[in-house]
Amino acid sequence: MTSQGGTDRIVCVCHFPCFLSAQPKKTVTPYLLFCVCTAVIGSLQFGYNTGVINAPETKLRLFFQNVSMERYGEAFTPGTNLMVWSFAVAIFSVGGMVGSFSVGAMVDRFGRRKSMLLANILAVLGGGLMGLSSLSRSFEMVIIGRLVIGVFCGLCTGLTPMYVGEISPTALRGAFGTLHQLGVVIGILVAQIFGLEFLLGSDELWPLLLALTILPAVLQTIMLPFCPESPRYLLISLKKEDEARKALERLRGHDDVHDDIQEMREEGLKMSMEKKVTIPELFRSPVYRQPIIIAIVLQLSQQLSGINAVFYYSTNIFTTAGVTQPIYATIGAGVVNTVFTVVSLFLVERAGRRTLHLIGLAGMAVCALLMTISLALKTNQALSYLAIVAIFGFVASFEMGPGPIPWFIVAELFSQGPRPAAMAVSGFCNWTANFLVGLGFPKLAEVCDAYVFLIFVVLLIFFFIFTFLRVPETKGRTFDDIAQGFAASAGKSAASSPAPENVVVVDGSESKDPAPLSPNEKVPMVDLTLEKK
Repeated sequence: MTSQGGTDRIVCVCHFPCFLSAQPKKTVTPYLLFCVCTAVIGSLQFGYNTGVINAPETKLRLFFQNVSMERYGEAFTPGTNLMVWSFAVAIFSVGGMVGSFSVGAMVDRFGRRKSMLLANILAVLGGGLMGLSSLSRSFEMVIIGRLVIGVFCGLCTGLTPMYVGEISPTALRGAFGTLHQLGVVIGILVAQIFGLEFLLGSDELWPLLLALTILPAVLQTIMLPFCPESPRYLLISLKKEDEARKALERLRGHDDVHDDIQEMREEGLKMSMEKKVTIPELFRSPVYRQPIIIAIVLQLSQQLSGINAVFYYSTNIFTTAGVTQPIYATIGAGVVNTVFTVVSLFLVERAGRRTLHLIGLAGMAVCALLMTISLALKTNQALSYLAIVAIFGFVASFEMGPGPIPWFIVAELFSQGPRPAAMAVSGFCNWTANFLVGLGFPKLAEVCDAYVFLIFVVLLIFFFIFTFLRVPETKGRTFDDIAQGFAASAGKSAASSPAPENVVVVDGSESKDPAPLSPNEKVPMVDLTLEKK
């Protein structure tokens, strides 16, 4: 390639041929949509099991009382009943921590598709335990079932974004990544609707409400064998290039998959020069330290934004603010949740990840302030409408950025080697923050009363500043391109100290920019030399 009107000529001596085209390919085939939607069933499961426990609270607590009376001849004290109920709710997040932390080891051993198949065994087991708890007169089965379902959902939060990100074209990776969050919010909305008293939220049908999670697990198990294994996993991890090419041709709908294969080969070449990346190495290596810190903070910005406090306790918040029909206002928030996730689906590849995340954080901070005002002045009946507007705006802002973006941007920040370990760490942090908010918010609300959401305002401002200063834009960039950017930055900052043995810094020159990129899909070129005319 010769620069126009310049004196320098850049000669690309690539290990593999460069296949250039005028425009990035945005091929969406029916088969690709089928595979993405199949994977996103796991996201729907996560959302459903997050929201399903709220509606039948009074029925479950009455069930605990009745079982206690049958076994011990006396009912639980109010304090004991509350403790058992809180444990049944919180154990879900504990299972999520275990599941998310197991993602890396699972996908390395079984691959992406087989891991999703195996995870569904846990969904059937957990749903079965909860569904049979009333018949067996055992509240322990509810608790164990919630734990097992939590492990399953923890696996889903890592497996789904990883698989979807790896089978999607670069130009559509953000839009398809948003589908994970769309599945989550649809699951929450379905749980809220099915949990209504006249549907499955009654005294007789609540076990069926909890066991309903079995159906999507069975459906996904039937559909997954028709989906391919991740081409990136096949080529880079298993060295099965022919199988990877066939999978890509089916997903893209044509046989011109040279650009994808080239990108994976180059990433695989760099991986072959690195030792296996362990979780401690993510923090020790300067190449991985910056992206893993960004990944963790982004996940914390999702959970510590206060969104789960709103989801878990929205009915109580509406009641406190004076809303006469709080359950329907909560369902309305679920509808807003879903609608704005769809909106972000169309904006993420136009506005960019970083921009949408900043807009979402700013909007949430403003709405949290409005919630504080509505709760502080709850004696004014007109302010009950402000509470509804504030919560709807809070949820809408969340789904513009902090909701969908942390899940898939983590997969984008890392190349194939460190990605499973990074997904495990970031997922574990997400679930841990989820657990702490669920456990601590009631006490915080008791102590701080109407001003509890000011805590989240402060946190949202911190996350806004961090995102503005530290988070890069990943829109339209390949996995390897993004990783090279961090490697170049680490190489520059560590110029005065020797690089770690197990890290190969590609293009570790003093330039501020990553390696030059080809014009079609920003595929990094290798072995670049500079010659004078």
